[in-house]
Amino acid sequence: LFPFIFHEGVEPTNNLAERGIRPAVQWRKICFGNRSDNGAVLTSRLLTATRTCWLQRRNPLEFLVDAITAFRSSIPTPSLL
Repeated sequence: LFPFIFHEGVEPTNNLAERGIRPAVQWRKICFGNRSDNGAVLTSRLLTATRTCWLQRRNPLEFLVDAITAFRSSIPTPSLL
């Protein structure tokens, strides 16, 4: 229940997670959300990919261009793992 007590380096709060989703919440607030379920799925995927690239210090635009190019060429898409 309290892993931060037993494991050094584990924070007792979820501030890191909340800071991670903040850009998505701000985007949704500014753009008044999505108009369809498909739009919500697309938005969540784009925001997830761009945030992951940011955390990995990768260029999100380059990643998205590479992913779209790979998909259209029927070759394996780049990984974020």
